[in-house]
Amino acid sequence: MAKITRVLQTPTFKKAVKKLHQNQKKDLDTAVKALIEDPLLGDQKKGGLAFLRVCKFKMNNQLTLLGYSHEDGTVTLELMALGTHENFYRDIKNIV
Repeated sequence: MAKITRVLQTPTFKKAVKKLHQNQKKDLDTAVKALIEDPLLGDQKKGGLAFLRVCKFKMNNQLTLLGYSHEDGTVTLELMALGTHENFYRDIKNIV
């Protein structure tokens, strides 16, 4: 598997990151670095969200979901959404 060369962020993702505290950004950076190393780390969704993979990680001891898509041909990781489980999947449908 080729290593990720580009990481893109949707406007929704950027907005969510802006609201994070410094220690939360550190946890997020760790999760993103893990995805860069292994883009297949997250779970592939099914049905209407088949384009989406979701990586779960702890941010301030709270389970947080990071939604992303990965294109192997272009070696791109697109960060799409960030949040707790509550309404995460409903909100991601509104993004796309």
